[in-house]
Amino acid sequence: MDLVDTHCHLYFHRYDADRDEVLRRARGAGVNRVIVPAIDLESCRQALELATSFDGVFAAVGIHPNSSAEFDDSVLDALRRFAGASKVVALGEIGLDYYWEKSPQAQQWRAFESQLELAIELELPVIIHNRDASADLMKILADWAPGAPAKLRGRLGVLHSFSAALDIAERALALGLYLGFTGPITFKNAEELRSVARRVPVDRLLIETDAPFLAPQPRRGKRNEPAYVRYINDKVAELHGVSAEEMARQTTRNAERLFALPID
Repeated sequence: MDLVDTHCHLYFHRYDADRDEVLRRARGAGVNRVIVPAIDLESCRQALELATSFDGVFAAVGIHPNSSAEFDDSVLDALRRFAGASKVVALGEIGLDYYWEKSPQAQQWRAFESQLELAIELELPVIIHNRDASADLMKILADWAPGAPAKLRGRLGVLHSFSAALDIAERALALGLYLGFTGPITFKNAEELRSVARRVPVDRLLIETDAPFLAPQPRRGKRNEPAYVRYINDKVAELHGVSAEEMARQTTRNAERLFALPID
């Protein structure tokens, strides 16, 4: 089985003691490629270092909404430079977060819209964070998507760790976005989320851990890691009535297409 963890914060300190072993366990579980999205300029550097140091590790560079308070043109210029590295496959993690209120909403909008325009300039897909901000997020994306270049048509990006309502999923799919699912889809009380996942076409599904957060049910409460993405794969396979092997092939093809990954 060949799996891709499309979202793992492998630079977090929680991996400092055993990062090499975490990646070995991932490969042992069939997870041969991992995408590491940044949240600020420092983690952009860290993600690129990991991508350079490890086969099968790729980076996304971006400013998370909770890190956007100091966003300005100099930050955007730094992102443009980072994005030129050979193993950068996306801009992210970018978006809106109205839950934590760590950055004013107007500043979050500025950072999000600026990075979306950079994605068009660089012809890179985006990895999108959304927490309690679906209405504003979808308005921004609906205004942005029509301006995408031909190279990005059908592979604009992904709403990562999707947890919104079905109508948001349908609007995102209509724009050409993918939806990424994480550990909560395996939780016992997540039937509404599973109902949404059943409605997502299999060629628009991605699986991800968002590690070290959101460990799936069999590991809930523990540190998450890329090897556990197989639990997400198994659950979405069950929801769509296909084998785990077939879902692995499909979600891997999806990741390769969206992020223009080298075919493994």
